[in-house]
Amino acid sequence: MTEKLPYLISILGMVGGILIAILFGINEDLFKDKIAQDLRSNSKIQGIEDPVKQTDKLEAEKAKLWRYFQRYHFHATGVGSMSLALLIFLSFVQGPKNLKLVSAYLTSIGGIFYPYVWFFAAMYGGIMGRSEAKEAFAIFGYCGGLFLLGTIGILLLGIKYPLSTVRE
Repeated sequence: MTEKLPYLISILGMVGGILIAILFGINEDLFKDKIAQDLRSNSKIQGIEDPVKQTDKLEAEKAKLWRYFQRYHFHATGVGSMSLALLIFLSFVQGPKNLKLVSAYLTSIGGIFYPYVWFFAAMYGGIMGRSEAKEAFAIFGYCGGLFLLGTIGILLLGIKYPLSTVRE
C-alpha cells in the first residue's frame, strides 16, 4: 500500500479538479453569488466612498476571485496529471526503493495540496481580501515546493539509474 498510495493521492487530486468543474457546469452562479455576497461583507470595499470606485473595485475583485476558483480547477487537474505521469515514469526507474518512495510522496503530496491555495483564496478572499487570504493559506502554496522537490528527485533518479521495460 505504501507504494500505491502516491498514485491514489495523485488521482484524488485530479478528482477534486474534475468535481469543481462539474459544479461549475451545474451551477456556476453558486460560486459567483458567493463571491458577490462575500464582497458585500468586505469592510475595505464597503468603506470606499466614491460609488464609481466602489463598483469598479467590486467588479475587479469578482473577476479575480472567480479566476481563483478556475485556477484551483486548472492546477488540481494539471498538477495531478503531471504527478501521475511522473509516478508512472518513476515506476520504470531501477533506483533505490527508498529514494523512489520519498520522491513519489513529495510529488503526490505537494501536487494534491498546492492547488488549495487558490481554492481557499477564492473561498475567503471576498471577506478577507485576496492578499490576506493567500497569506492565510500560504502553507498550501508552499506545498508546490514539495512537488518541485519530488519532481527534481524523479529527474535525478531517471538520469542516474537505468529504466526497465518491466515494472518491478
